[in-house]
Amino acid sequence: MNIYRYPKNPLITPLDVPPLHEGFEVIGAFNAGVAKYQDETILLLRVAERPISEDPMIVKAPIYNIEKQSLDILEFNKSNKEYDFEDPRTIRRKDKLQGFSYLTSLSYIRIARSKDGHRFTIDKDAFICPFNRYQTFGIEDARCTQIGDTYYINFSSVSEMGVCDSLVATKDFVTYQDLGNIFAPENKDVLLFPEKINGKYYALHRPSLKSIGNHDIWIASSPDLLAWGDHHHLIGIRPGSWDGGRIGGGLVPIKTEKGWLEIYHGATEDHRYCMGAVLLDLDDPTKVIARTIDPIMEPEEDYEKEGFFGEVVFGCGGIIEGDKLIMYYGVADTSMAACELSISEILDQLEKRRTEK
Repeated sequence: MNIYRYPKNPLITPLDVPPLHEGFEVIGAFNAGVAKYQDETILLLRVAERPISEDPMIVKAPIYNIEKQSLDILEFNKSNKEYDFEDPRTIRRKDKLQGFSYLTSLSYIRIARSKDGHRFTIDKDAFICPFNRYQTFGIEDARCTQIGDTYYINFSSVSEMGVCDSLVATKDFVTYQDLGNIFAPENKDVLLFPEKINGKYYALHRPSLKSIGNHDIWIASSPDLLAWGDHHHLIGIRPGSWDGGRIGGGLVPIKTEKGWLEIYHGATEDHRYCMGAVLLDLDDPTKVIARTIDPIMEPEEDYEKEGFFGEVVFGCGGIIEGDKLIMYYGVADTSMAACELSISEILDQLEKRRTEK
C-alpha cells in the first residue's frame, strides 16, 4: 500500500497545547475526530492532561466533581500493594471486587483548525469538557459525522460506571446540543454512517466484553440517531494476526461505488495498533463483502513507534478529495499525524481477497 506521510509529522504534539488546568501537564493531543467546516479542516483533539507530581512515588488521579464543577485530585503511593501501577495510564485495584480503576489523566475535546490541512492552530479553550456523571474520568476519542448541515460528534464518556458512547450535535463548532448516551457500557469506537440507508441510520460499535466473547465490531440501526437496536455481529478478531487482540471502527464509513469502505483499527494481543479495511454492502451494511488480510498501515516511523504508548497508529477521521483520502491519525497515544492514501488502491486490495468474518 502506497502511503504518503506528511513530512512535517507529527503535526500536533503535546508541546503545542497549553494545559487548561493549573498544576497539570499535557501528555497527549491525539485520536482526533475530523471535519471539513467552511474553509477549515477541524480536528477534535483528545487532549489528555495529567496532574504534576513532585514525588516520584506519588501517582495522582484527577476526577471531575459534578457538584462543584471542578477537579478533585486523589493521591496514591506506589508502595501500596492493593494497586497495580504498571500501566502509566491507570491505577488498578488488584482485587476488582473491592473497587475500580482510576485514570492518571483526564481527557477532553479541544479544537485544532487549519486552512491548508498541514498547519494547525489550537483553540484557547476546550470545546467539550466533562459535564455529567458519566464523564467524571473524562471524554475520549471523538468521531465526527456530517449529515446535512449538522455535525454529529460522538465520543467515549468514562466514569466509575464504565465507558459509554455519548452524542452531541453542532452546526458551528462553537456551541453544541447534548443528545445523551447512545450506547451503554462497555462500548467504544462508535461510528455513524453519513446518510440513511433504506430509511434507517446505521452505526458501528465495539462492545468491550468482560466475560465471554471478543472485542469485535458490531453494527446497529436507528430511526432517529438516538434509539439503537437490531444489533448484528459484523467482523471479529483473527487470532494470531495483526488484528488478533481487538478491533474497532476508525474512520467514518466512506461511500464508494463498490460498497461502504470502513478503515478500522486492529491490535495484537500485546497492543500493537494498525489500520485495516473492510467493505460493506451499499444497501445492507450488515453484509461484509471483503476484508483486507494484511494491514493497510502499520507503525513504521519513530513518532508512531515511540511515545506515551508506543507502536500505535489510530485513525479517527479523514477528508475525501476525489480518490485521495487524507487520514488524520493518532500516533503512540501522544500526537497527531496525517497521511494520504488512494481509495481505489484500498478497494483493489479488498477485491483481491473476499474473506469470511
